[in-house]
Amino acid sequence: VQLVESGGGSVQPGGSLVLSCIASGFDVIDYVMNWYRQAPGKERQFVASISAYDFSTRYSDSVKGRFTVSRDKDKNVMYLQMRSLKPEDTAQYYCDTPARGLKGHGTQVTVSS
Repeated sequence: VQLVESGGGSVQPGGSLVLSCIASGFDVIDYVMNWYRQAPGKERQFVASISAYDFSTRYSDSVKGRFTVSRDKDKNVMYLQMRSLKPEDTAQYYCDTPARGLKGHGTQVTVSS
């Protein structure tokens, strides 16, 4: 039972990335799932979440309108589509599902010119 993030990388400001959170051992549709990020020297910051079953979503003010969280129940994956990236989006991005006590190892996103 685990979560594995992928899709991080280095992009220029204004660029886009899509992060994936691949779940194994449980169905992503059954649980609330979150994206968090943590930059060096800073506290962990909530980014986005998607609820179980009804797919309602929630975003931090800093990413609202630029990021979109979604889930594919057939592939058992949660995504974070990131657009109009800014240098302040640079961080290690993690997914977690609190009800299962699971957190991935993270994927690095770097936004720099």
